Amino acid sequence: MMSIHKEGYKILIVGLVILLLINIITDILIADNMIIKWGIGFCSIILFVFLLFFFRLPERNLEPNQGIIYAPADGKVVVIEETEEKEYFKDMRIQVSIFMSPFNMHSNRYPVSGHIKYVAYHAGHKMVAWHPKSSELNERSTVVIETAGGIEILVRQVAGAVARRIVTYSKMDLDIKQGDELGFIKFGSRVDIFLPVGTEIEVPILQEVRANKTIIARI
Repeated sequence: MMSIHKEGYKILIVGLVILLLINIITDILIADNMIIKWGIGFCSIILFVFLLFFFRLPERNLEPNQGIIYAPADGKVVVIEETEEKEYFKDMRIQVSIFMSPFNMHSNRYPVSGHIKYVAYHAGHKMVAWHPKSSELNERSTVVIETAGGIEILVRQVAGAVARRIVTYSKMDLDIKQGDELGFIKFGSRVDIFLPVGTEIEVPILQEVRANKTIIARI
C-alpha cells in the first residue's frame, strides 16, 4: 500500500499550479517552437513525478517488540561510533546515523515504544548531512524516549544542505508506540539515534536500512 504524506499536499498543489502556469505561458510566447514546448513539458512532468515520489508514504506496519530497536528512517548507515552526546545525556553513547538522500522515503518513525521525556528544536546551519558536526550545528530536533524497561533512547532529526524544514510530531509526556510517525524532513537529511554504551548493534556501516523494517540494535 502506498499513499501521499500529508506534509506534501501543499507543496504538490503549489508545484502543480506553478508548472501549469509555466507551460501555459511557454505555449503563448513560443507557440511555434515545438522543441522548447515539449522540452519544458517533459521536464515539468519529471519534476512533478519526483515530488510525488519524494512524498510517498508506504505502509510499514509492525508488531511492537521491547527487545528490538528498529531503524527510524530509510537510508544509509553513515556513522556507528561511541561519542559524547552533549545535549541531553552529556555522557558517552553509541551513535548510529542514517543519511537520507532525496530519493529515500522521508517519514521518520519511532524506533521503540515508550514515554517521551524530552523534545527540543534548534535552528542552525545548512551543512551537508553527512558532515561529522551536522548533528551539533545544523537545524535539528531532538526527542528522548524512555522505554518500559527504563532505557532512554535519543532520536535526532538533522537537516542537511538541501533540507528546508523539519517536522516533529512528538510532544512532552506523550506515550508513543514503536513504528508510529515521529516526524518528516523535507528534501535530504539525516537521523541520528543515540543508544547506551554496550548496546548490541545489528547493522554494519554503509548498509541501506528501512524504517520499521531493519533492526538497528537489540536491548
